[in-house]
Amino acid sequence: MSANLSPNDLPQEISQLATHAVQFDRDGNIEVAIYYYTEAAKSLLEAQHRNIPFPNLDAKLKEYRDRAAKLKEQQIARKEKELSNVKDQSQIDLERAEFLLYAALDADELQDQAGAIELYTEAIQLCLETRNRTADQALKAKLAKLASRCLDRAEHLKKQRSSGRPSLPLDFSLNNLPSVPSNDLDTGSKSVNPSDMRRSLPANVGQGNAHINTSLPTSFSTTAKINGPSKLVVSGSDSYTKEEIEVLRKTSKINGRDYVPFMAVDVKEKMAFPTPFNDKDGKLALAPKQLSAFKGWARPSEICAEPRMYDNIDAFSIRQSIISDCSFVASLAISALYEKRFKKKLITSIIYPQNREGDPIYNPSGKYMVKLNINGVPRKVVIDDFLPVSRYGDILCSYSHNKNEMWVSLLEKAYMKVMGGYDFPGSNSNIDLHALTSWIPERVAVKQKGEEFRPDEFFMKISERHRKGDVLATVATGEMSDKECERTGLVSTHAYALLDVRDVQGKKLFLLKNPWSSTRWKGNFSDRDVRNWTPAMKTALSYNPESAAQFDNGVFWIDYASVLRFFDVFYLNWNPALFKFTYAVHQEWRAGSSPVKDIYDMSSNPQFRLEVNFPSGVASAAVWALLTRHITDRKDFADNKEYITLLVFKVEGKRVFYPYDPPPFIDGVRINSPLYLCKMLLKASEGSSQKYTLVVSQYEKTNTMYYSLRCYSTVPFRLTKINSTYAHKEQVVNGMWKGITAGGCPNFPATYRNNPVHQIHIDNSNTDNQILITLKGPKQYSVGFELVQVSSNCPQNLFARRSTGAYRSGFVVMELDGVPGGVYNVTPSTFNPGQEGPYFLTVQASCPIKITRPQ
Repeated sequence: MSANLSPNDLPQEISQLATHAVQFDRDGNIEVAIYYYTEAAKSLLEAQHRNIPFPNLDAKLKEYRDRAAKLKEQQIARKEKELSNVKDQSQIDLERAEFLLYAALDADELQDQAGAIELYTEAIQLCLETRNRTADQALKAKLAKLASRCLDRAEHLKKQRSSGRPSLPLDFSLNNLPSVPSNDLDTGSKSVNPSDMRRSLPANVGQGNAHINTSLPTSFSTTAKINGPSKLVVSGSDSYTKEEIEVLRKTSKINGRDYVPFMAVDVKEKMAFPTPFNDKDGKLALAPKQLSAFKGWARPSEICAEPRMYDNIDAFSIRQSIISDCSFVASLAISALYEKRFKKKLITSIIYPQNREGDPIYNPSGKYMVKLNINGVPRKVVIDDFLPVSRYGDILCSYSHNKNEMWVSLLEKAYMKVMGGYDFPGSNSNIDLHALTSWIPERVAVKQKGEEFRPDEFFMKISERHRKGDVLATVATGEMSDKECERTGLVSTHAYALLDVRDVQGKKLFLLKNPWSSTRWKGNFSDRDVRNWTPAMKTALSYNPESAAQFDNGVFWIDYASVLRFFDVFYLNWNPALFKFTYAVHQEWRAGSSPVKDIYDMSSNPQFRLEVNFPSGVASAAVWALLTRHITDRKDFADNKEYITLLVFKVEGKRVFYPYDPPPFIDGVRINSPLYLCKMLLKASEGSSQKYTLVVSQYEKTNTMYYSLRCYSTVPFRLTKINSTYAHKEQVVNGMWKGITAGGCPNFPATYRNNPVHQIHIDNSNTDNQILITLKGPKQYSVGFELVQVSSNCPQNLFARRSTGAYRSGFVVMELDGVPGGVYNVTPSTFNPGQEGPYFLTVQASCPIKITRPQ
């Protein structure tokens, strides 16, 4: 901390740190006091190494070290005392039996008699086993009463089933049961055929409010209320094709484990068990820093006295520990802030089990399900509640400052499970936020190369949109030297949550949070800045730098100019509810089906026709297209060498053959991220119905690529794959320009006639035949061909000589409509004579064809 301080400044810093340490020590804030005693000792040691005089240096160094060690002992003793207050096993079993009862009530109300009987029976068995084990008479009475009630209802259901009569309504009193949250769960998961899948919207989008059954008392209503934005219209078929189902199946196995698409039936996943749930996939791999302090795995009931899902969803309570997932923790923070500011369930809506209000609840059985948007669709992630702990009882993963809250740790565990373990290679907030919320990801580079970045316009946009709740944002630093990090207080290649954006008295400011909950900015508008924090600024922002300096919680104000100087990129995730219509396709792009680089040939790239329709009176429309490359292996994620992009052409929705002829309407930038966003702002003045061609592109493609393409639009649209319309295909695969046959183009008439000639036979008398001819040769040569009619099967000669025109590097194509039946000569050539090499000639047609060599 003090390596760069001058000899005059270091003693002052030591005094300040020591003062804070003693003050927090007196106030009983042990954790903070330990921090400041330790920092004061470090600074004294630095003074000792640099021979800077300080009164009683050795004595003070020993005093602060000893006090920090003693406070650590007190902290451990306090934690041991807290753990001694943890419920004993019998009390935990009672809670689990109650949870089984509520699950049974759900099944009972839904007329699932078999499931209800099974759950009542499990609750009875657990009550009896626990009653025989405990000596607590009051607990014995509770268990007996609970078992009796379950038995009465189970016997009633059995009689009804044997008589074939419908069961009677629940008629026993519920008033004396413990008041704990109900859940909305059925008795078990259902087997679902993939063909029954429906084209789902992104996670948390398009969820309506389910009917709430009120026939039971309010605290036992069993149908969950699902909260979410207004429903987006699925702009196309609601069902998946066989190809799409196969793509989603193949990319469900991620890091060796299956994560199937989330479906409506999954909210009825069985979550109540008489014994604690253990994840069949086992424990997660630990990160090296975790292993160095690891003692074992513990459940929430072994960590704190009153575990619960949450008391208050708050960005400031989240703390990253020793896992390298700063972008994920920053994503959690801004999601929590959004939920608190706008009173809309965003992050809590993806955790199950839930009560009837759609709030996630603590499950004493230890099973949780999290819905994450992964590889193009929402997917189901099941975890148990085991968390890694140290020998001091500390949780070795991200957590809430309220140690009874489990939501932070469980959400992180679910995401880390998909990513292959706590030894996470790292990510960015676009990816993490999209997984958590399905909000649309956009990357904005502050230091863009070759692109114009307008700082003032960007600030106005992010300020307005953040205030409205339209965008979630983080900002990340790039590579920084140790010296620069020390000087600025920033962390190299690190993500920060953006909590607020303000323009006050002409000063553009951001409020950022370091996920570590420590280590803050030291420059303009930091707590150390005495020049910029005028009384008026303090009042306007309700900020007291003197008070903030008392403890480093990782939250700080920073001016926009400093952000532009020290940070590299903004990660923005936009609310899908800004749009009304959406549609997605899930496809496979096989290796070898196109050139490794599409710098000269795009004919085999995946292409889609986008047709946008403007309703009457609508002057403009926003259409965004998100390309998602599916990733199934952490090695790919850690070292992503696949560069993807999306290009848009104004060619009336027809197939594109050349990358830059015509020039693209939007030329995408290839990035090595699994997510790429293309934004279009269209005007109705160019036509009420507009057609575009979207082309998926990848740099140096060598592997099969599975991907999803999802469009969002403010007006109706159609997205369809452009497939070949030609039913017939013939190829010349062994063509060769060699020796005399390397005759060059028509500019060299003496040698041009020596080029190879191929004849195309169209054996019909139609005048509306369609053909597509492609020629591929060595890319270092410019190639082309001529098509000349030899004979016609039609009364009138309707065809003239055609040429591909300008010769092109390695690839050229000709597509013709209205071709009459007959015989045609094709003469492929290089531009210059003597350019030897192989070529491939492919002819596709709407009718039967034959290729021969003329005699």
